[in-house]
Amino acid sequence: MTEQLTGAQSLVRALEQAGVDTIFGIPGGAILPAYDPLFDSKQIRHILVRHEQGAGHAAQGYAQVTGRVGVCMATSGPGATNLVTAIADAHMDSVPIVAITGQVPSGAIGSDAFQEADIRGITMPITKHSFLVTNADDIPRVIAEAFHIASTGRPGPVLVDISKDALQAQTTYNWPSELALPGYRPTTRPHGKQVREAARLIAESERPVLYVGGGVIKAEAWEELKVLAELTQIPVVTTLMARGAFPDSHELHLGMPGMHGSVAAVGALQKSDLLISLGARFDDRVTGKLDSFAPGAKIIHADIDPAEISKNRAADVPIVGDCREVIADLIAMLQKQTSEDKLTVECSAWKAQMLAVKAKYPVAYDKPKTGLAPQTVIERISAIAGPDATYTAGVGQHQMWAAHYVDFERPRQWLNSGGLGTMGYAVPAAMGAQVGLPGTVVWAIDGDGCFQMTNQELATCAIEGIPIKVAVINNSSLGMVRQWQTLLYDGRYSNTDLNTGPEEIGARRIPDFVKLADAYGCVGLRCDSEADLDATIEKAMAITDRPVVIDFVVERDAMVWPMVHAGTSNDEIQIARDMAPEFDSEEMI
Repeated sequence: MTEQLTGAQSLVRALEQAGVDTIFGIPGGAILPAYDPLFDSKQIRHILVRHEQGAGHAAQGYAQVTGRVGVCMATSGPGATNLVTAIADAHMDSVPIVAITGQVPSGAIGSDAFQEADIRGITMPITKHSFLVTNADDIPRVIAEAFHIASTGRPGPVLVDISKDALQAQTTYNWPSELALPGYRPTTRPHGKQVREAARLIAESERPVLYVGGGVIKAEAWEELKVLAELTQIPVVTTLMARGAFPDSHELHLGMPGMHGSVAAVGALQKSDLLISLGARFDDRVTGKLDSFAPGAKIIHADIDPAEISKNRAADVPIVGDCREVIADLIAMLQKQTSEDKLTVECSAWKAQMLAVKAKYPVAYDKPKTGLAPQTVIERISAIAGPDATYTAGVGQHQMWAAHYVDFERPRQWLNSGGLGTMGYAVPAAMGAQVGLPGTVVWAIDGDGCFQMTNQELATCAIEGIPIKVAVINNSSLGMVRQWQTLLYDGRYSNTDLNTGPEEIGARRIPDFVKLADAYGCVGLRCDSEADLDATIEKAMAITDRPVVIDFVVERDAMVWPMVHAGTSNDEIQIARDMAPEFDSEEMI
């Protein structure tokens, strides 16, 4: 006898069959039918967040540390639109999530019904695909397709919007035995001719650079990357999204390129004669003024998304394919080239030059005469937490300091909002990461501005037993905006003071982060001197049964250096205010 289920029961069973073990979400009228059978699921843990944006970022954090698809759920109208920021963030950073939303009954769609929003239309530009389901029979097939699309090719978010009547209707459950997705066939195997041409250019080059993007981590190609780098002895730069893809401690690693990149990484790209771009997209934060970026370099551009190749910079050798397969084939081709054609990669002089630049211009900072340096805080967290810890960050100064001063030795150790630059990402992403990695240490390195956007998820963490650790780098301001106001707007600090530090209004802190943490059922700590720094971090590390929030009251005028001002050439990089490296000296030629 064929089993009859409601559409909602069919949805839960399909999610179970897709391997889902965690959903972050909030119920509401249109999605409520799905929450009833979800209550009975033995496989799926539902985590009740306090804001739908938190659900989306938590799904991202879960996905990034596990390599699996993260799942979030919301109701129609404002519930669904509150997911939009997280969906856009996942789209920009190629994070595989499936967002499931309830919709008003199909007969009411388009009538401006209560809590109706065209979430499918809203999210079309920021998803890999968006589904609207109005027939209960379609639910298993759509869920199977959604998970396949989200996790294959270039990963990304998929929206599944289901009308309330489809959730309530009777249906026969039928999980598809195969998927029919004409037009969706991601190319994973690179073309041999292109790989041969790439190997030839590498052998001919004198100043090559491995320009590594987040696609290397998405493809789980970090081991192949290390083999390629050590085989060729080509210097490596890792973008903000690729931190950890290549160990910071490795001699060949020059650091992170870009607006706040290291001098060695930025200089290597500018002076190279060949860029081997692996899973990177020539983002404006890396290239600076595009027409002056790496002017003497030929480009090998490998990416699984053909739309990225030559989008910003024309590729001399385009390679469409999965980074893991591209790098493996490139290694084999280089080895064959060496044995059969006697062509070897010779860039030892270039390597020595760049290592000298790295030594001469390290990423560094001056400690303030009074107060706590934010860079010191992050250095000590990294040293005490060790290489097994996982880190999240939002956007701003704290993000850049974390990118530089945490020692990244492994992939999936670093989660941040790279492309969209979303304030409020860190805490819910850390929550999702902690759920995906139970029993491990997860630190959210957050700014006092970012923290105030999503800190309500501390309640979720406390109730659900998710013991994240939050380091609030509290400079009592919107720090990165303040830095730009200092450098570009004559110190006119328009609307960047947050009043979270004691110097603003007597001894009042609004809010007091320690009291806030306590109100949310967490442990709240404060540190404002280097003398107490290690003890405070170690105290936080010893607490494993609830979240910990540390209010690190830091010197507010600290800046992120190096810096390339927006819209200018990377050649104009500054290592401090009005101080530039000697880019045109012999060491950089």
